[in-house]
Amino acid sequence: MKIKFITIIILVATTLGVKACDICGCGVGSYYIGILPEYNKRFIGIRYQHKTLQTHLGPLGERTPLSTDETYQSAEVWGGWNLGNKFRILAFVPYNFNKKVSQSLNGDKNGLGDIAVMGYYNLFNKSGSVGNNLLVQSLWFGAGVKAPTGKYEPSERLAVQESPNNFQLGTASTDFTFNIAYDIRLQDLGLNANVNYKVNTENKYEYRYGNKLTTNVLAYYKFRIAKTFTIAPNAGVLYETSAKDVENNKYEVNVSGGYSLAAVMGAEIAFDKFSFGTNYQNVSAQNLANRRAFAGNRVMVHLSVPF
Repeated sequence: MKIKFITIIILVATTLGVKACDICGCGVGSYYIGILPEYNKRFIGIRYQHKTLQTHLGPLGERTPLSTDETYQSAEVWGGWNLGNKFRILAFVPYNFNKKVSQSLNGDKNGLGDIAVMGYYNLFNKSGSVGNNLLVQSLWFGAGVKAPTGKYEPSERLAVQESPNNFQLGTASTDFTFNIAYDIRLQDLGLNANVNYKVNTENKYEYRYGNKLTTNVLAYYKFRIAKTFTIAPNAGVLYETSAKDVENNKYEVNVSGGYSLAAVMGAEIAFDKFSFGTNYQNVSAQNLANRRAFAGNRVMVHLSVPF
């Protein structure tokens, strides 16, 4: 019954997101969480992400002499803190490295991104048995805020009318997130699902990025080796969709919004003193900025220390 309840929640959230930017997965925002590293009380770590995007594409998505290759890298300090059994806080402090290359113009932007904090409440955390196997499941609901700590340059928007307003370190807006995290595991075989919906506000330059939905579902299996470490390979899907951006509180930005669907493969490795994780996201379907942008595949790596 509870599994059906969770499935309904995820489907409803997905439907709402489709009816609702930062281009999916790139630029000034990424809210992929996936499987958290193993920890009991607290953890802190570094997470690195590498993404690519082609912009200034032609009306049919073809490359032109104006097409630009953009690379978005971020190294972020992230951490989690369990407050008792019912509350959890996650925080993200990114430092971004943006680069673009075209026939006529090259550019770089490096600096602090937008800091985000998310708080979760544990609705239930239960364990039981199915035959001789242990069944464990948990459900967390949460909300968060993203602060405008990254630099936003309004001149960038004026210079790229036919390209997404993506080459920024931050959005200059205070935004809000709503989150669901569900995990179910039968002995060592598990399923992890995350839903994140981001509500953006208008910044002081009268620009508002479109609201964004990020969902991912990952299946994993934990191999426990010699009681010294655990390796959990995982695979699943990541779906992101964004509404169109709005400027001057009424005009939709044509080259914005869209969706992407990626197949995800990775692994989480846990030792006594630290955890390591990596995943590769293969973008298999997309329609971004009315096909005027094309996202490449992505890589994420993290190193975390529980304490």
